[in-house]
Amino acid sequence: MNMACFMGIDVGARTSKGVIIEDGEVKAYHSLLSGINYKETAQRLREELLAKVGLLSGNIVHSVATGVGAQNVTFSQQKVDDLRCCARGINYLFPEAKTIIDVGGTSSRVLRTDRKGKVTNFIVSEKCAAGSGYFLETIANVLRIELEDVGPLSLNSQNPIIFTTGCAVFGESEAVSRVSEGFSKEDILAGVHKALANKISVLANRVGLEEPCAISGGGGLDVGLVKSIEEELEIQLLVPPKPQFITALGAAVMAKKTWENQVSTPG
Repeated sequence: MNMACFMGIDVGARTSKGVIIEDGEVKAYHSLLSGINYKETAQRLREELLAKVGLLSGNIVHSVATGVGAQNVTFSQQKVDDLRCCARGINYLFPEAKTIIDVGGTSSRVLRTDRKGKVTNFIVSEKCAAGSGYFLETIANVLRIELEDVGPLSLNSQNPIIFTTGCAVFGESEAVSRVSEGFSKEDILAGVHKALANKISVLANRVGLEEPCAISGGGGLDVGLVKSIEEELEIQLLVPPKPQFITALGAAVMAKKTWENQVSTPG
């Protein structure tokens, strides 16, 4: 007998992620740049995700869409807020986690959760790219390096620079100035990480950080940023194997839960 499969689709402002789970196990992950047509991206994401595991759309029993473009996911049976999905995704992997630091492409958030993965309190960074992964992308472009090299390079820093601005636009010009002054890429990157970690620690202190604490979002892929946050908050973070897919995973977990509730409720 075939097991039931569930899909979570997270359409973010910068990237869209999809996850399929079957019998509580993750079957497939996939991501695409969101672009400007969220509806088209979501359709393509579903097709490529299904193709990865040789499934047809009919094999998916229930789908949940989340993220800024959730309303454009026409094939999903349910739309769920991305904070709830993020919390549920972390709870699925780390049921002991009480706080989540989510560093996404356009914002950073700190969430407090209960044992069931329900959000009890949260705070979101102001609408400024300096508090998000976009700041790292901007600086990587200035330094002409790949985003995946940012973390490892920053770990070799001997003397991180201090970024005086809290703004990504000014931060970019500040990084350009530092390059022309002869500062190393490693020290500039470590400085960016410290600036981001400082912003995140302010959020964490306001929401009331309680350990264990996990990280999610693309920022969790950056070993230098993870290290900076750990040093700033004096904690050890729980890091998922694929932090950028946590919200999509949570959406898939919620799809499974909804379906199970419908099946167990007669009528």
